Amino acid sequence: MTRRELREHVFRELFTAEFYPESEEERSSQLQLYFTHADGEELEYPPADVSAEDQAQILERVQAVLEHKTQLDALIEDVSVSWTIPRMNRTDLTILRLGAYELLYDEAIPPKVAINEAVLLARKFGGEESYSFVNGILGQIQKRGE
Repeated sequence: MTRRELREHVFRELFTAEFYPESEEERSSQLQLYFTHADGEELEYPPADVSAEDQAQILERVQAVLEHKTQLDALIEDVSVSWTIPRMNRTDLTILRLGAYELLYDEAIPPKVAINEAVLLARKFGGEESYSFVNGILGQIQKRGE
């Protein structure tokens, strides 16, 4: 699985956690969530072809982001002019948390790559303006870290 595919799976898990605040133990014991296409077709998630090793990496990253959620939210809100966490779109917020985590805690991912990947997630899963919002917030977080 590519890093981009892994990141998408992590995003989906984090997004789902926003709506289903199960315990970490429950989430880790079942990575079988369901998503529905626009045509109403229910899809198994993660797909059956996701290896056990990949599922372990997904879960590890999800847990790492959730462990830092309080610090990430505080930083995101601090750099967000006129936006509070409760006012943010959940899709954008989830992407911001993942992007900010990668910026601050994952030394294997260069900052520009972390921001670019978050912008790509926002283009794919967010609204019309999500990509620019995500880019702006993560750019401010990156400036603070320099």
